[in-house]
Amino acid sequence: MAKRYRPVNRDQPFLLPPDMRDWLPEDDPVWLVIRVIVDHLDTSAFHAARRAGGAGAAGYDPDMLLTVLAWAYAHRVTSSRRIEQLCRTDVAFRVICGGSLPDHATIARFRAAFPGAVAGLFAEVLRLCARLGMGRLGVVALDGTKVAASASKSANRAEDKLRKLAEETVAAHAAADAAEDALLGAARGDEVPEGAWSPRSRDSRIAAALASLRAEAAAEAAGRAAAADEHVRAARAGAPRPGRRPAGADVEVARLGLARATAAQQAKAGAWRARQAERAAAGLGPGKGRQPKGPGESARVRRAAERLAGALARAEAAAARAAAKEKDRQGPGPARNLTDPDSRLMPVRGGGFIQGYNAQNVTTADGLIIATELTADTGDVTWYQPMTGQAEDAAAIIAAQQPPPPDSPGPGGGPGGGQPPASGDAGEGRAGPIGLVLADAGYLSEANLTCPGPDRLIATGKHRDLEKAARDPGTPGSGPPPGGEPGAGAIAAMAARLKTPDGIAAYRQRGHIAETPHGHIKENMGFRQLSMRGKPKATAEWTFACIIHNLTKAITSGRLTTAALDNLATPA
Repeated sequence: MAKRYRPVNRDQPFLLPPDMRDWLPEDDPVWLVIRVIVDHLDTSAFHAARRAGGAGAAGYDPDMLLTVLAWAYAHRVTSSRRIEQLCRTDVAFRVICGGSLPDHATIARFRAAFPGAVAGLFAEVLRLCARLGMGRLGVVALDGTKVAASASKSANRAEDKLRKLAEETVAAHAAADAAEDALLGAARGDEVPEGAWSPRSRDSRIAAALASLRAEAAAEAAGRAAAADEHVRAARAGAPRPGRRPAGADVEVARLGLARATAAQQAKAGAWRARQAERAAAGLGPGKGRQPKGPGESARVRRAAERLAGALARAEAAAARAAAKEKDRQGPGPARNLTDPDSRLMPVRGGGFIQGYNAQNVTTADGLIIATELTADTGDVTWYQPMTGQAEDAAAIIAAQQPPPPDSPGPGGGPGGGQPPASGDAGEGRAGPIGLVLADAGYLSEANLTCPGPDRLIATGKHRDLEKAARDPGTPGSGPPPGGEPGAGAIAAMAARLKTPDGIAAYRQRGHIAETPHGHIKENMGFRQLSMRGKPKATAEWTFACIIHNLTKAITSGRLTTAALDNLATPA
């Protein structure tokens, strides 16, 4: 047992040094985050949003609130009430606040204004990282990850249930109106609670969910009808499209073919009869040639009729399959969530579903997220072209901001000027220096393989299958990619390219580049579930999490230091 103890004096006048800058060491990362946001980022959009509130008492500095949220998200804290508590008890948060104590409502309102400002902040942080020398664009990777929404799976309702809830709501409102009329007469009834008219009420969310389901169904029907109309118009113009036709166009195109074949045969027989009549009027005998058959005896017309019969049979079979599928369906079918109608049931790795969104990120070889988008699509394939377009725009920003190599000549011939040369194919009409895009099989399609843009490697199967095919050079298609051969498909060419040593070696980088940022955001930052509801706010929050990832990456990589910031010019 110790013979004596250090005294515990809780009446000491100063528990902390009077100078706040002595509370934490100079190399604590919080000073870097404060300095970056206050001195090196354009936060005018956040200031404009705060000024939009009108006259009143002096508000909290938006730069301070932004720094509080940045530090909180970097340390696994997203609850506004928890952030308020830390602003009172945690030294780093108290240093950021500088004596202010924002409450949770202030923090929540500030975060709710993110949708109008976060996109610009993402670009600002990207420019800063580029000026620090980050953003290796030779190889980038595109990947999606599922993020849980601030909603429960049990809050999903099918269209029939939503319709019933909406009808019950209308009936309840009518009954409430009748009761109020009987109670109040002509009085105003101003004592009705504020929540009764709030746009966040359950009634409005039921209406929004039902409208979303109906809009999606209408959009799908319109898309199918438009695709069918394209095929029908092409057939009417005499140039039918090759390939499989939509169900709605198959029968109509076959009818057009039968009508055209019948009309052609009738015209042929009519022309023959007209020639015979002319010869008879001239006193000549029958000419050479056989009399054309009637439409009912023509082989061409019979084949067209057979095609129509086949199309009708296929349409009938498709309708029967759809009816059987609807009858045997186990679940409720398309549904919407009452808590967050914009979120969807997302399949996750290992089986099962979460209520959430599908986030798309493009990441550089040094771990910088240069493009991000939060989507409500369960699949990835439709997002390859939009995301690579965003990435090329970001790459152009990075190329314009990155410092030149130390030995590169300046504009006047001296060292230190100009920009590093672009590498790789930048795509049509873009200046982005992306050399190669890596993506998994979720993005595989002929359109994504052949669209304009940088060179790409898109997996044609699971990674283990690609490795197995690359180890066996005797498998079919293991030679050079047949891209230049007539009739070679883009998917076959990609499969062959991934069997080559260079192709599989390049694709092996995808997992580390693409999935490491997602692991950092979900594991190290603890960001597995969104706090904000509705796609605009959820998108802004996910983008903010990616911003914090980039800032954290700049600090942990050693690029973002006090000395580095001293060498950067402060933006105007």
